[in-house]
Amino acid sequence: MIRVLVVDDQQLVRRGFCSILMQAEDIEVVGEAADGESALAEVDHHRPNVVLMDVRMPGVGGIEATRMLRRRWPDVQVVAVTALSDQPFPAQLYEAGALGFVSKGCPADDLIAGVRAAAKGLPFVSHDVAQRLALAQISPDEKDSPVEKLSRRELQVMLMIVRGSGNQQISDELHLSPKTVSTYRHRLYEKLGVENDVELTHLALRHGIVELR
Repeated sequence: MIRVLVVDDQQLVRRGFCSILMQAEDIEVVGEAADGESALAEVDHHRPNVVLMDVRMPGVGGIEATRMLRRRWPDVQVVAVTALSDQPFPAQLYEAGALGFVSKGCPADDLIAGVRAAAKGLPFVSHDVAQRLALAQISPDEKDSPVEKLSRRELQVMLMIVRGSGNQQISDELHLSPKTVSTYRHRLYEKLGVENDVELTHLALRHGIVELR
């Protein structure tokens, strides 16, 4: 059973997340918190496997709470929840130690999948957040941005590759066959003019699509 703590300053949002998560037979919501400081106390008390962490909250915000939480309890994974209009971008949250990212408007299946992936120590990015992350630091004047060549699915596969996910992990999380994932991988190489995952990662870093943790 995956034990989850839900952190958000809006009670209605917390209730909605809890309702969705409790539909999954393998997930148990063990607590709630309305700010980062309370979240740390709740983690200490409940010792969840995963914390669903809102980014913007009064007092100790999501980034600092994630940083402190990961420092004290490295076995507890964090899935950050962001509104697409919000700053900071997910890259800053990765630096704080978050493993997964979903938006407040993502489908229920993405929310559950993100929690399950984090519980296994696997990265997860919902489709809308993945697209925002990739476009975050790209100027509209950059007509030659490599991202413009990619479909949304290709972009999602690329982000998972550069974070170290193998074909089977990507297959499981995106509900694709390993053969299809392999096809996407080679299509990415071809479109972006790279020959392996290392070159793909360097390209992503060079264009600000992801940042080093």
